[in-house]
Amino acid sequence: MRGWLFDLDGVLTPTAVVHMHAWARLFTPFLEAQGAEPYRDADYFAHIDGKPRYDGVRSLLESRGIRLPEGDVSDSPTEETVHGLGNRKNEAFNATLAEEGVEPYPASVALLDAIERAGGDVAVVSSSKNAPAVLEAAGLAERFEVVVDGAVAAREGIVGKPAPDMFERAAELLGLAPEECAVIEDAESGVKAGASGPFALVVGVDRGVGREALTELGADVIVDELDELIPALERAGDTSAILNDAADPQTPAPGAPAAAEEEDRA
Repeated sequence: MRGWLFDLDGVLTPTAVVHMHAWARLFTPFLEAQGAEPYRDADYFAHIDGKPRYDGVRSLLESRGIRLPEGDVSDSPTEETVHGLGNRKNEAFNATLAEEGVEPYPASVALLDAIERAGGDVAVVSSSKNAPAVLEAAGLAERFEVVVDGAVAAREGIVGKPAPDMFERAAELLGLAPEECAVIEDAESGVKAGASGPFALVVGVDRGVGREALTELGADVIVDELDELIPALERAGDTSAILNDAADPQTPAPGAPAAAEEEDRA
């Protein structure tokens, strides 16, 4: 395992909470005005999480049978178009980030440190166009020379998640084959993206989607915090070691009998 491709929101930083609040601030009054079914937190995970912003708007509107003009990326946030709503949400997100700031997950920083010690390469792959600002606010910007975010995807014409293309582009920029890389995701669309590509490993971080759902979506390993991967990384940087540790945190050192329940990765 030479490359580690990290989603940002909900994996490295708890900005998923900021995003959730911003989407709720957008859609709660909007859906009420439309006389539609109220917005719920479950809508974020089912229709929005991990997707490019305008795709999230389209998906949520489709779930309520609401049709709006597409508009254009230059639309004012006050306009009731797909792009206008997306821009309105972005304003809410930036305001919240400026007011509250963001701190990285300590366990995720610990894994980054371990990867650096092991000589691995890292990249951020995020659907958000705000990724550079979030990395800067979290003090992580200098750790990532490769960032494939929503702005890069739009500029280069890369298909967004749940397609694997953004992760594949990140691997390419690291100078690695996808088969040498692990995808680390917490969002449904991101796990789907990893599972649909030729990556060596898909790590699902359970921040609310649920272990069963992440498994069904294609995650090979599921953790609550990323520092759970460090013992396997330090012992051996190969896929099998990580899978065994996920199956049983008490996996014996190399040379000892293998764990009996290899398939029990919870």
